[in-house]
Amino acid sequence: MLSTITAAETQFRHEYETRQREINLLASIRERRAAETDPVGFSPNREATARPARSARARPIGITPVAASTAACAA
Repeated sequence: MLSTITAAETQFRHEYETRQREINLLASIRERRAAETDPVGFSPNREATARPARSARARPIGITPVAASTAACAA
């Protein structure tokens, strides 16, 4: 009899925790959607920043451009 009660309590706690996780997840989804549709975060008058110019050819990762390495050596 005691094991049946313990099992029922354990099952209740498990279901309660699962339900709370789902409720928290749904709340965070609602908050994110509200933030996405919120016009406060969006500013249409903001100036676009210019992207850096692309090099003529690709270079391996970790290799600095020649001009930057020459300037570092001269300093």
